[in-house]
Amino acid sequence: MLNIPDKVRRSAEAQGEKGRAWMAALPAQIAAIERRWNIRIGTTTRNATEAYVAFAEGAQGEAVVKIVIPGFDATRQEMRILAAAAGRGYARLLRADETENVLLLERLGPQLFALGLSNDAQIAHICATLAEAWQVRPEGVFVTGAEKADELAAMIRDDWPGLGEPCAMATYDAALAAAARRRQAFDPAHAAFAHGDAHAWNTLQATESPTGFKFVDPDGAFAERAFDLAIPMREWGQEIFTADRLALGRQRCELLARLTGVGTAPIWDWSLLQCVSNSVSLQKLGLTASARVGFAMADAWVAGGVFD
Repeated sequence: MLNIPDKVRRSAEAQGEKGRAWMAALPAQIAAIERRWNIRIGTTTRNATEAYVAFAEGAQGEAVVKIVIPGFDATRQEMRILAAAAGRGYARLLRADETENVLLLERLGPQLFALGLSNDAQIAHICATLAEAWQVRPEGVFVTGAEKADELAAMIRDDWPGLGEPCAMATYDAALAAAARRRQAFDPAHAAFAHGDAHAWNTLQATESPTGFKFVDPDGAFAERAFDLAIPMREWGQEIFTADRLALGRQRCELLARLTGVGTAPIWDWSLLQCVSNSVSLQKLGLTASARVGFAMADAWVAGGVFD
């Protein structure tokens, strides 16, 4: 029986009948890809969420195959970003099937989170890799920072009440106000092609990269750089429940600003939006413990007066 990781299964089931049909057809699809690309698909990776990802071997040597769940990345933003990057800042795209949304990627080293580095050192590597990735100029239409602000605000508005109001009302109001500010602030002249999910699990060692790392799994958006910097601001371990959450947030926001030259105000806005919207998504998937981390951090920031 094919091993589909729990997070991938949850994501597919959330797509309804088309997601369940995709899972049922996945073994036959894998066999067809192996024949068509003359590769052998082996062990499934453990950390995927929106795609079936497995190691592969073929004429190109070791690689990774990614089969995206229907309903995710319908406009093939990831494929376009990776094709344009040609290995700069991102894993190199070896082959692709646009119709089925299947990618064959170079195999990189271990994930940044697994290297035993401090949080600050991890963030420094992420920021250096973002500086490379922000130079990529893919073709075609991408969702804008203004549209992402509206999308995250709509997610919070639509789902927050039905989840039992899982954070403070003041936090809910502050997140929607932050979304309005970022929508209004969008300026194409100061935007870059963002990764959209640049955390330590999506940052992998790459010996030939000038930064020593490359990204995988770009979500893609044409947005201000602070949009990308909010992702490290939403990633916190369980230690936040015994720490000064406001102080932790301030320290990390200032570090991100110092490393990238981006102002703290937009980083705070996007960070609040990410903490609340991502936690809403996690709770909808039944990952309540992880959701509580983001809600707790967002509540602390708002109660501490960051957005006054």
